[in-house]
Amino acid sequence: MSHPPKIAVIGAGPAGIYASDLLVRGGAIVDLFERMPAPFGLIRYGVAPDHPRIKGIIASLHKVLDKPEIRLIGNVTVGRDITVAELAELYDAIVFSTGAVDDRPLDIPGIDLPESYGAAEFVGFYDGNPLFSRDWDLSTESVAVIGVGNVGLDVARILAKTGEELRVTEIPDNVYNVLSGSKVREVHVFGRRGPAQTKFTPQELKELDHSPNVNVVVSPEDIDYDEASLEARSASKSVDLVCQILENYAIREPKEAENTLHIHLFEQPVSVLSSDDGHVVGVRTERQELDGNGGVRGTGKFTDWPVGAVYRAVGYRSVGIPGVPFSETDHVIPNDGSHVLTESGESIPGFYATGWIKRGPVGLIGNTKSDAKETVDMLFADHEAGLLGRTNFADVLDMLRGKGIRTTSWDGWHALDAAERELGSQEGRERKKVVEWEEMLAHSIG
Repeated sequence: MSHPPKIAVIGAGPAGIYASDLLVRGGAIVDLFERMPAPFGLIRYGVAPDHPRIKGIIASLHKVLDKPEIRLIGNVTVGRDITVAELAELYDAIVFSTGAVDDRPLDIPGIDLPESYGAAEFVGFYDGNPLFSRDWDLSTESVAVIGVGNVGLDVARILAKTGEELRVTEIPDNVYNVLSGSKVREVHVFGRRGPAQTKFTPQELKELDHSPNVNVVVSPEDIDYDEASLEARSASKSVDLVCQILENYAIREPKEAENTLHIHLFEQPVSVLSSDDGHVVGVRTERQELDGNGGVRGTGKFTDWPVGAVYRAVGYRSVGIPGVPFSETDHVIPNDGSHVLTESGESIPGFYATGWIKRGPVGLIGNTKSDAKETVDMLFADHEAGLLGRTNFADVLDMLRGKGIRTTSWDGWHALDAAERELGSQEGRERKKVVEWEEMLAHSIG
């Protein structure tokens, strides 16, 4: 082919940005589409505000988006504002990297009660995502978090901290007002397996204890290992560190603190308990024991924990895009490692997937980078084989303007970024996030 390949990447989170970087390094031109007015995906709207270390990843993503071969096109929902079929005519290939923002379901009685929430809902609230609620009910003193992964820890930590502690972060005023009026004093985190099977990372677990207002408690009875658990510790430094941190929480003297965060292991939630008028009053768990192979089995011993709200943090799931195959069972785009596959298992020429929409919401940033490389390598191999091509060389922005769609750009992000930093500087903070969609557009488009 005489022209450099022109690629549409759908989703401007880390997965899409890393793929875009590799594509332009290989000689391609990229239009990077994002449904939000601002880029960065879960780094902007999924990382807790008191984690500036992780948000520092944005600095490296900035360097990628500064490249002139990448054009950010925000405020565009693919499948609604422009169809996949329309994009396929304008680009040599499409890479889908839309991530995962919905909660996975948890099928236990009572999980649909009014005070039972998905973690993604609460994360969307405290991260100022305009697609989620601006208000939150924190009027109960005791809450439960189901799930022993990092999202569960984020939710538990934000619930246990005070509003003043988070005032220095980028949280908007509505989030600060809710958190400063919180009545939560006890947070109970439940996991059905033991220390060696938790999905925490050591840094996240250790950071729980950084707040002077939070006392982290682990029962010594929950520190138990079988042979498979000991092998898991030996095989992974990270697992061993997590176990050490949990052991230290279990044996130390309680800390004088306003709030308490309990981590309960070997307790499997089996139902959410309700009052006669249909509100959450507790969680019932069944005590588990190790089975010798790293798994657990129920003991038949049940405990009712009085709580007024429940947050399930059992994982995210992706949603489909109109015009693209999607597995409602696995919540991913069917693929052979990168090529998008039809229901019959045939690859669709020019369609590729990367990141969580490809493999599910597991892994860290390093996995996202290796995903992107696998996808881009396949795409360039197909390009060299003459399997890619577009039929229409028009500019997508002309098409979007013709539809009346307002788009944001990389320059627009810099304008929004400057506005948020100015809002923060007025209060001695680095940034204060703009929440409302139209306000973001006003800063980004002018």
